[in-house]
Amino acid sequence: MTCTRRAMCEFAGTACLLAAVVGSGIMGERLSAGNTAIALMANSIATGAALLALILTLGPVSGAHLNPAVTLTAALQHRLSWSDVPAYIFAEIAGAYTGVACANVMFGLPPLFASSHIRAGWLQLFSEGLATLGLVAVIFICVEFHKEAVPVAVAAYVTAAYWFTSSTSFANPAVTLARAATDTFAGIRPHDVPGFVAAQLSGAALANLFLNWLRKPLTSFHGEIPDDSEKVITH
Repeated sequence: MTCTRRAMCEFAGTACLLAAVVGSGIMGERLSAGNTAIALMANSIATGAALLALILTLGPVSGAHLNPAVTLTAALQHRLSWSDVPAYIFAEIAGAYTGVACANVMFGLPPLFASSHIRAGWLQLFSEGLATLGLVAVIFICVEFHKEAVPVAVAAYVTAAYWFTSSTSFANPAVTLARAATDTFAGIRPHDVPGFVAAQLSGAALANLFLNWLRKPLTSFHGEIPDDSEKVITH
C-alpha cells in the first residue's frame, strides 16, 4: 500500500483516538458530579477500548502508530522507512487536532480553544518520560516476540498508565499538542506542552536504547557467546 494511503489511515486513527480521549473526558466530567476519580475512570476505559479497536483495525494497514514517538522508534528500529516518517507524523498531528475539534463540537464547544489546565513540574515531566518509555517498550517487545498481543497489550498499558502516573500518561507528542486546544478535562495548558513533548521524546529515545541492548547477544566474561544464549535472543 502506498505511503499516502497508510498516512491517511494514521490520520483517521489518530483523529478517532483523540475524539475518544477528549469526548470521554467531557462526558465523564459532566456525569461524575465533580468526582474526578470517576471521570478519570471513564476517560481511561474509553481510551483503552478505542486503542484496542483502532490497533486491531489499522495495525495490518499502517501499523497503527497513532503517535510520533512510536513512528520515530519504528524508523530507528528499521521497521519503517525514514522517507515515510514525515508523512506519518504530519498525519498524526493533523489527525489529533481534527479529533479534538470533533469532540469539542459534539459537546457544544468551540472546535479549538486553548486549555487552562495546568500540568507543570518536574514530577509530571518525569512521569511522561517513564510513561512513554514503557509504552514504546511494550509495543516493540510485543512486536518482536508476541505480535498478536500488541493491541491488547497497548490498550491495557495505556489504561493502567492513566492511573499509575502523575501526568495521566499522555505519552504521545501529537496527543499532547492537540489536547492544548481543548479547555476540558483532558486539556493541557499550551505553556506546559514543550516540556511534555521533550520528556516524551526522551523516554522514546531511552526505550530505543533499551531495545537495542536487548538484541545484543549474551557474552561470557571471556567474550564468548554461550551455546544456548544466542538462540534465546534471536527467537
